[in-house]
Amino acid sequence: MTASIIRPRLVVDDAAAAIEFYVTALGGTELMRFAMPSGQIVQAEVQIGDDVISLTEHDGDVNLSPVHLGGSPLLLTMTVPNADAIGEAMVAAGATVIIPIDDRFYGRREGRLQDPAGHLWIISQHLEDLTDDEITGQLEMG
Repeated sequence: MTASIIRPRLVVDDAAAAIEFYVTALGGTELMRFAMPSGQIVQAEVQIGDDVISLTEHDGDVNLSPVHLGGSPLLLTMTVPNADAIGEAMVAAGATVIIPIDDRFYGRREGRLQDPAGHLWIISQHLEDLTDDEITGQLEMG
């Protein structure tokens, strides 16, 4: 098998607003955008760190946004050096806290936020290395 890249394409209601959010809140860089004569953005790319996400606008036919689906079936996990700082930046730019950022028993500081377009993000920071047995033991203790 040859090497490949998996790149999520997020469907949003307002791609220009989503691009602005990812640039402002996550330190992203807009790489490109293509729009129809009507102004509908059909393809855009934003680089966040080493990763690139693609965006397209909800069209009511094939591409459906989380708002029109009643929620997002996808969790985007972003591992960062400072989860609190990223979480605060996301909230300041319009995200909603779903699960507060806190230290977790599996060696990570993380929480879940929903961006203004309806996509769910797990913001995660490594705290310590734990073995599978240590994590399983914590799960069993409940």
